[in-house]
Amino acid sequence: MAKKLRVGILFGGRSGEHEVSLLSAASILKAIDRKKFEVVPVGITKSGRWLTGGGAKALLTGNTVETGGLALEAEAAQQPTASTAVTAIVPDASTLGAGRLDVVFPVLHGTFGEDGTIQGLFELADTAYVGSGVLGSAAGMDKDAMKRLFTAARLPIVKHLTVLRTAWEASPRKTVSAIEAALKYPLFVKPANLGSSVGISKVHDRKELAPALNLAARYDRKIVIEEGVGGSGKSRTTKKARELEVAVLGNDDPKASVVGEIVPGKEFYDYEAKYLSDGSIPFIPAKITAAESKQIRAMAIEAFRACDLAGLARVDFLMEPDGKRRIYLNEVNTMPGFTSISMYPKLWQATGVSYSELITRLIELALERHQERSRTSFSFDIAN
Repeated sequence: MAKKLRVGILFGGRSGEHEVSLLSAASILKAIDRKKFEVVPVGITKSGRWLTGGGAKALLTGNTVETGGLALEAEAAQQPTASTAVTAIVPDASTLGAGRLDVVFPVLHGTFGEDGTIQGLFELADTAYVGSGVLGSAAGMDKDAMKRLFTAARLPIVKHLTVLRTAWEASPRKTVSAIEAALKYPLFVKPANLGSSVGISKVHDRKELAPALNLAARYDRKIVIEEGVGGSGKSRTTKKARELEVAVLGNDDPKASVVGEIVPGKEFYDYEAKYLSDGSIPFIPAKITAAESKQIRAMAIEAFRACDLAGLARVDFLMEPDGKRRIYLNEVNTMPGFTSISMYPKLWQATGVSYSELITRLIELALERHQERSRTSFSFDIAN
């Protein structure tokens, strides 16, 4: 019998999306093929403590207190930090019983998990991991950098402006004037580096702009302001843009799923609409023409390649609700919500890939990418 691959499911984290990560990890742990994989749950608390065993299980159920749980290293200090977790990943580890993990599935959303930081740790440890590399993860997290890559690839995006938190705090009137000179209401104000719509506001007029900028500034030093799709002006009755999503799977030869659509239960698809409310309605496949579907799926793959992504991504689009029905690329998400009812798995299910099969395929892609990377020489021997 072939030896099972040892897979570490890494969840939690220090970001504002900690709870979303717990939900995603719980679904993966329930659905992963135990005949193929030996599963090792690894949790990270909100304060940055790494846990395994009973500590990780307690964190998954929301019962862990910051002073409790088990550190990854058997004889860890009383206050272990992220450095103690490296022993679970590096080649000569003797922790976690059987030793080194064959692959890590970092089900971490947002800062310190989806932004290239944890990916850098895996690269240093020469460990296979699910998802994009350092560059792709960082680019997929930073909405400002992402839009620059989309522009370079000549992909259609909405009009936008990026301002620094320091500039907003130093010259609020000047900042507001610059925004209003460049863009028309309604606007969407977002922290550049965060996901799950945390810190995002829809702004209908000037009186709503300052509170929205202050909210976004809590979460990042860069603030992205986008012009709304679906009509300009300050009217709250303006038709909303259609929100379309595509799941992409693969490495150098990525494939796109069918196109789905989300009709938010609120004015836009914010954190509450995504995770706390039952009012949002998914349509899979989306009610669009065959030509529109073909265009969107092709754009999704172009966006995936433009950001040098790998493994998986959900690519989001905005479509004008009427008129020319123009389609705009909104953003990529390199580690989308991964519960069994999240859009990414549901889109693949509608395309013919079950949730359990999807998890297996992502692990295979992680190993494939690691093998490809191992062909690269990282040193130079002058004698040769």
